[in-house]
Amino acid sequence: MSTRQSMTVLMAAALSAAILVPGLARAQSSPSLAEQVQQVQMQLQSAQQGTLSLLNRIDTLEQESRAQQGQIELLQHRIQQLEQQQKDQYLVLDARLRKLEQNAAPVATAASDAAAPAAGVNNPASVGAPASAQPTAATAKPPATGPASVTPAEQAAAQQTAYDNAFAFLRNGDYAEASRRFRAFLQRYPHASLAPNAAYWLGESYYVTGNYQVALDTFHRLLTQYPQSDKSRAALLKLGYCQFELKQYANASSTFNRLIATYPGTEEAHLAADRLRAIPQQSSGG
Repeated sequence: MSTRQSMTVLMAAALSAAILVPGLARAQSSPSLAEQVQQVQMQLQSAQQGTLSLLNRIDTLEQESRAQQGQIELLQHRIQQLEQQQKDQYLVLDARLRKLEQNAAPVATAASDAAAPAAGVNNPASVGAPASAQPTAATAKPPATGPASVTPAEQAAAQQTAYDNAFAFLRNGDYAEASRRFRAFLQRYPHASLAPNAAYWLGESYYVTGNYQVALDTFHRLLTQYPQSDKSRAALLKLGYCQFELKQYANASSTFNRLIATYPGTEEAHLAADRLRAIPQQSSGG
């Protein structure tokens, strides 16, 4: 082969190489079917992982929601317990108050008997009289012709009995009968020393049964008729409670603030402050 022919062959080979090499490079750079399948599988795995992550997050949120619901139920149960404890404390305090009132009540009949002179003492006609002598018609005590008048001690005992009977029904949970008896007590003894207590427990019998408007009227009447009563402080608190339950939040706020200002540092003032803090939450939802 001549030099010219050799040069021609070399040039042809170089040209073929120049044409084939870029095509081969492009073939090598494009992914194969297996690689494409692998990429799709990786994308599916990534999507599955994202879906699992989302499901796990949803499950976590559901668990947190159930936990919060459980806490809400526990708080509601605790509130009911506190309200029941408060009612029981009032019952105990009232029982103690009545016991103190009984111990401090004057025994009028005993004092009267101690001051009365003995029969026949300082009676000149009885001096030197024989032991068997009978009283004459002039000195004999005339028989009673009419019904004996009720003494203050007997009236106080009757009032105490009527009050205790009404209170026993309240303590046993028969609020309807308790309210009936307290109403009868107030109608019969409106000026008795136990009348403010009877008015308070009448309102309480309405409050615990959810008759908030009737209870509100009862507590308001107590505060109007017996403003200096020992029950005024508790009645003012329950008045605010009734307004709160009736969603009269502006009135309830005014009542609680009045209680806190009038009776600072008392248990009723602390309870009023607690309920006062709950008013914005309730009013925003109502």
